[in-house]
Amino acid sequence: MNTRLLKLHHVLFAGLVAAVFNVPVVSAQQPADAPAAAPEAPVAPKPAASKPIPSIQPAPTLVPGRGDIPSAEIGKRLSNVAPPPMGVPADQLPKLTVPKGFNVEVFAHGIGNARTLRIGDKGTVFVSNRLLDKVYAITEKNGKRETKVIASGMDRPNGLAFYKGALYVAEGTRINRFDNIEDNLDNPPKPVVVYDDLPNHASHGWRYIGIGPDNKLYINVGAPCNICEPPPGHAQIRRMNLDGSGMEVYAVGVRNSVGFDWNPVTKELYFTEHGRDWLSEDLPEDELNRVTKSGQHFGFPYCHNGTFTDRETGWGKSCDDYVKPAALLGPHSSALGMRFYTGNMFPGYKGAIFIARHGSWNRTKKIGGDIIVVRLNPNGTVKSQEVFMTGFLVNNGYLGRPVDVAVMKDGSMLVSDDHAGAVYRVTYGAQKR
Repeated sequence: MNTRLLKLHHVLFAGLVAAVFNVPVVSAQQPADAPAAAPEAPVAPKPAASKPIPSIQPAPTLVPGRGDIPSAEIGKRLSNVAPPPMGVPADQLPKLTVPKGFNVEVFAHGIGNARTLRIGDKGTVFVSNRLLDKVYAITEKNGKRETKVIASGMDRPNGLAFYKGALYVAEGTRINRFDNIEDNLDNPPKPVVVYDDLPNHASHGWRYIGIGPDNKLYINVGAPCNICEPPPGHAQIRRMNLDGSGMEVYAVGVRNSVGFDWNPVTKELYFTEHGRDWLSEDLPEDELNRVTKSGQHFGFPYCHNGTFTDRETGWGKSCDDYVKPAALLGPHSSALGMRFYTGNMFPGYKGAIFIARHGSWNRTKKIGGDIIVVRLNPNGTVKSQEVFMTGFLVNNGYLGRPVDVAVMKDGSMLVSDDHAGAVYRVTYGAQKR
């Protein structure tokens, strides 16, 4: 076989192999190191239509805005207690109970929203409003009592003080003075504004005032909230000269005080204070506090009851940095007016503190609605406390709600009731017929 025929034989054989095994015929002249063709990328299937992202679900609650209340029914039981505008009829006044030997009588009735009590030098009993706009005077002549309005159209005139013939009335944003008031009850003088540098807010915006043994005027400025970092000038007790000059901050960290008085022996200020709401049924408790020096901090809003920090504002704080309460007065009991007993009528009570507990509202089982007695040790610390007057709270409902107490010159004690619209008088011994 010649060379041409041998080459033809090889080409035919290669074509036969390629046909059998489907191998492409490559030219003999193609370079041996040429790269192979890249395989085609697989085509991804089209995704199914996706669902939109669900919206964030709100916290489960049946009480809008109060996610920490478990149900609407509980919410109803935690609602505040609105007093009747003008009190209750005489036959619906509470039947009050006091210890053996004591007596209770209705001193005055029909005084709507009867709040703070102050007694003038001539025996006039002054009564304030908080929800209404009036200040009243109760006088007694020939055994007959008369109640008259001496001021009206006022803005939350809750605070009263009396000094050398002048009645001081604290409205929401100012303190007024009515000079020589007891001689002009039928034609009261035009009030003189003593002080008006006060913030105006709805929450804790009513005032309580008193005149201390230093002849200075003291006033509370409550926190404008349930729990918050109070703005400057809030959550404090201020004091000033009687003409409104020389104001200074006397105590801070005070959520809201609607009652204070001075120890007649040590001259130290003691005050009641309301604890925050919506923490729990049983915490925190209201407090009785004692000021031993000017400028002390009593914990709000960081520490409650001297034992635990607040869940919202207490992070990084320590209760050891604040003045601890002199006594705890019950959770949400709404401790209001208080007075050291300086009379001689009540045996064994001289120097004790009578405190009006208005009564809780944001508890399902109410507490308070009574008058308690706090007894002190000689060094001013609290020795004990006991209930003195009951009957305002019956079957978990209020027939009355005590607000303030005042000691009369004969040693008897008055108690105001802003729910029933009344003032009661407590005496000791056999009643006169």
